[in-house]
Amino acid sequence: MDFAKRLDHLIKRIEKARLSYNRHHIVQLIAVSKYATAEQVRALYACGQRAFAENKVQDLQAKFNTLQALPLEWHMLGNLQRNKINKLLALKPFLFHALDSLELAQAIEARSISTLNALLQVNISKESAKSGVIPEQALEIYTHISQTCPHIRLKGMMVIGPTPPPTPSHHHTQALERAFGQAKDLFDTLPQASILSMGMSADFECAIAYGANMVRIGHALFAG
Repeated sequence: MDFAKRLDHLIKRIEKARLSYNRHHIVQLIAVSKYATAEQVRALYACGQRAFAENKVQDLQAKFNTLQALPLEWHMLGNLQRNKINKLLALKPFLFHALDSLELAQAIEARSISTLNALLQVNISKESAKSGVIPEQALEIYTHISQTCPHIRLKGMMVIGPTPPPTPSHHHTQALERAFGQAKDLFDTLPQASILSMGMSADFECAIAYGANMVRIGHALFAG
């Protein structure tokens, strides 16, 4: 697998989308390594990639331990079960993207002795299969967590675009644009928010067009 070629191609696409949005805009690429081996992460690191993400705490722990000699920036993306909170906190990830409820924030706060950087996950398209707070309650919950959970440092929000149909359609493109536009409008209301984590392999260019400054990409880097 030619990681240098894949990474270069991906960065060129991100750069093109970034410049179309705003030449002063900065976008960070998070390589989602949930289907990758530790050796593949090491190979991508050798090409210059530094930020990686896992969906499960046990996978994050395994790769963290195997690759601890490398100065990697680890992110946690997936839903966090209550019985895995202590394990996640011990790993001290750079950023936890999936703070999906006030109850989870309170559970993390109760067990924290150091600060956890986090994003509020918002279910922007209100799909039942997705986690996250509903958009109408996001500002209130974000503010409440900021004020009552001193060990959680909220940095912004994370959203997942609408689930695509089996075949590409104009209707889905419109749904993506609508959801990402709503997400950016909501993001702009959050106090001191700096990170809008939005966009994956199939839709990151659309996400950047609506202001995403962090994209989570796995398939385009590791698949095949």
